[in-house]
Parts: sequence; C-alpha cells; structure tokens
Amino acid sequence: MKKAILVALLLGASVSLRAQYDPKALEILEAMSKKYKAIPSFEATFSYTLTNETEKINEEFKGKMMVKGDKYRLTLPEQEVINNGTTIWTYLPEAKEVNIDNFDATSEDLNPSKFYEIYKKGFKYLYLEDKTEGGVVCEVVDLVPEKRDAQYFKVRMNIVKKDKSIHSWTMFDKAGNLYKYSITKFNPAAKIDDATFTFDPKKYPGVEVVDLR
Repeated sequence: MKKAILVALLLGASVSLRAQYDPKALEILEAMSKKYKAIPSFEATFSYTLTNETEKINEEFKGKMMVKGDKYRLTLPEQEVINNGTTIWTYLPEAKEVNIDNFDATSEDLNPSKFYEIYKKGFKYLYLEDKTEGGVVCEVVDLVPEKRDAQYFKVRMNIVKKDKSIHSWTMFDKAGNLYKYSITKFNPAAKIDDATFTFDPKKYPGVEVVDLR
C-alpha cells in the first residue's frame, strides 16, 4: 500500500507541475457549463466503479440523480441523498434511518447539482487529447486542485466533443483509488416537482430521524 501511495503522490506532483489555466481546456469547460446551465432540470442514470490495482479492488454499482437548480436527489444502492439547497437528508434504507443536516456547499467536492461548474474555483485545468470512449469521441480535460491538501489530486473529465455533454469523470485520490462515474442515460427534459427534494418521514413508516442541525 505504501508503494501505491508513493506512486500516487509522484503522479499527482507530475500532473500539478504540468497543470495550468489552459485556454483550450477553459474553452471546452465553458461550453460544457453553458450547456448544463441552460437546462432547468434533468434526470440521469450512471455507473460507478472504484478501482485500486495494488489493492486489487474493483467495485461497481449503478445510481440515479435528479437535479433542479441547486437541488438534487442522488439514489445509490445503500443510501439516498436529498438536498433542497439548504437542508440535506441522508437516508439509509437498511438501517431505517435518516440523518438531517444543514447543507454546506463548501464542504462538497463534487456537488451533483454543480458538477459542471467545479472548474471555476480552486482548480487548474489542462486539455490532454481527444479520445474515443464507448464509441464516442471525447475531449479529455484534467482538473487539478490548487490546494495540495485536497481530497483528490486530480479529476479527469471526458467531455463529448460533438455536444459538450459529460460522458464520464474520474477522481484520483492519494491512496491510489480511482472513482469513475459514467453517464449511461440522460434526460434533459425531465419535469421534476420541488417536493422531490424534501424527505418526508411520513412516507417511510418506522424510520428513525436523527437531526444533526
């Protein structure tokens, strides 16, 4: 494991030295951001993989997100995260428990409702290449945190060259873990009611409410 961490640190240092405020990367990112800003609400399904070659970790699951402005609902196999922009609920079905807390936008590295804007604050960016992924030509852009103590030392985004939609993104941490999210289905015309972004305990009989506010 020590070797994996060392390799990750060296790789992170190398990327940091090359990363800059690359005009070509910015042009791609701005076009991508403009596309998503114009969408009032959307639904998306995605696949998630966690890999670590040294530790022989290879995990995969599927999820769903619904987004409307600053609000989002993220459904994963073992939990559901609901955010109305001020309050965040984390529901654990197996434990029949929901934790409630105030939402702090600064504490989230990748907010599902703002993933298309993360490059605007605290990151350098660099265009790498055009690459075909899943039969789709993508523009590959690396985002590197300006802070050395960031949780992830790199976020790699594959942005569809044709329409500037996000095809996938991968987060690299210093322990050698790679977290990859790939969009499998996207509905930009979804009509989502605001009530979707509030957890109603009455609809979950027997749920224990833990209020952390």
